[in-house]
Amino acid sequence: MSSIAVCPGSFDPITYGHVDIIRRGAKVFDKVYVVVLNNSAKNPLFTVEERISLIKEVTKDIPNVIVDEFSGLLVDYAKSVKANAILRGLRAVSDFEYEMQITSMNRVLNEDLETFFIMTNNQYSFLSSSIVKEVAKYNGNISTLVPPIVEKELQKKFEQK
Repeated sequence: MSSIAVCPGSFDPITYGHVDIIRRGAKVFDKVYVVVLNNSAKNPLFTVEERISLIKEVTKDIPNVIVDEFSGLLVDYAKSVKANAILRGLRAVSDFEYEMQITSMNRVLNEDLETFFIMTNNQYSFLSSSIVKEVAKYNGNISTLVPPIVEKELQKKFEQK
């Protein structure tokens, strides 16, 4: 049986922290589905299609990564792609409580689906998409935080506003 993981997120936009988790997960699992959440509670800067395009571009050199989208329950998506694991990154202790709640609910919904946490590389422990967008909005240097294509697309977005 192959090991298949789902790495969910809003990825608005994808950062080097996300890429770090995806790359490391791809070394452990046979296949990693990076799935963009269509979260109606958030007001994203990038459309789902734009986020998928950016993720595909920055992960194109990782052959066992598949980029997709979903809305609904993550356990249902995982079942549809025959995944046996969820892959999540943890930045700090503050992430743990939220992730524990989500993991516990997912276990109630599907006890065969395991969640694996990867600690973010220390250099990205402060990094979030929200922080990146805030810095980019005011023309701050984000070149060490996101891949070049993401930096370029952020600049375009904020020039339009």
